Amino acid sequence: MRDDPKGKQKKTVAKSEARRRVNLKELAAHLGLNPATVSVVLNNVPGRSIPQATRERIKAAAKQLNYEPNLLARSFRSQRTHTIGILVPELGDGYHNEVMSGIGDQLINAGYFYFTAHHRHRQDLIEDYTRMLVGRGAQGIIAIDTAIKHATSVPVVAVAGHRPIDGVTNVVLNHRRAAELALTHLYSLGHRQIAFMHGQLFSSDSDVRWKSLVEVAAKMDLEIKPEMVVRLDRDTSSPELGYPVVQQLQATRQPFTALVAFNDISAIGAIRALQDIKMRVPGDVSVIGFDDIKAAAFVMPRLTTIHQPLGEIGRIATQALLDRLHSAESSRSEIIVEPTLVVRESTGPVKKSSAMEPSTTKASRSDRSRESYTS
Repeated sequence: MRDDPKGKQKKTVAKSEARRRVNLKELAAHLGLNPATVSVVLNNVPGRSIPQATRERIKAAAKQLNYEPNLLARSFRSQRTHTIGILVPELGDGYHNEVMSGIGDQLINAGYFYFTAHHRHRQDLIEDYTRMLVGRGAQGIIAIDTAIKHATSVPVVAVAGHRPIDGVTNVVLNHRRAAELALTHLYSLGHRQIAFMHGQLFSSDSDVRWKSLVEVAAKMDLEIKPEMVVRLDRDTSSPELGYPVVQQLQATRQPFTALVAFNDISAIGAIRALQDIKMRVPGDVSVIGFDDIKAAAFVMPRLTTIHQPLGEIGRIATQALLDRLHSAESSRSEIIVEPTLVVRESTGPVKKSSAMEPSTTKASRSDRSRESYTS
């Protein structure tokens, strides 16, 4: 059977044409329709009476001829890119990821695209990435746990933002209420010897959360001993964040019956450290977390924690930004979200023998018990 070079050439040309993207005018010419009619159908513009058969013919031809809209040209004409920039310290599990999920869902529903940049709390990257996102067409910025220090040329919504800045809407948790929930819960269980984690210097919520705990403790006549406060310093979203805290507290030789963790991740690490030295949670030490990430309900024991609705916070922040983009009204400077207490298994009533002791003391007690038994 002889080859047909001309036939092969025709097929090659046909494939090449099929792969080439046509523009709106070419698609309209192919269909014999007005470009405006084709644009209305492909962009789902409401209010135009176009027969369903025509709509289906336009969409079929667009698919066949590999039509894709020129979004850049469209954005220049409309001054809207439908693109948002998101700044976040890291892309790991936990707090940031759950807030991001709420933001992403809300932007998808609104028909927006988004760029994400993580900066590891480096101020130089925060500045550079903000300019780069705006330069690439971002109409607004959502900053999660990010130190925004001044206004930008586009609207900004800061999740866990505590600095009043013109043009920035801060979405914040009611930390005073969170402190009341945590300490009242432990106090009601009989705990008076309480250890605390103070958040990292770079964490946006660190200072306001600590200030709230100090104020509420003073109001309740709960003493916060300086040696019972451990300041976190690691930049990690792993439970290893809280693991060394127990060792540091042990070194002080001060007994405590409860531990208030900075967040759930550090609480999970602290619980593991307590278990590794044969301390029972909550039998010997009660532990309370903060955030209520998804993992909190699945660790052993299940974590008692302060719940902040992370996905909802992301949606609230996104809607606040979209409202600013679509409304000429002045923006709100602050949106406050209320926390709740979720009681699970990691907290319980204090017991007289439950105060955590240094390992050397517990070891000597075991030795005495063994001597008594052998005698």
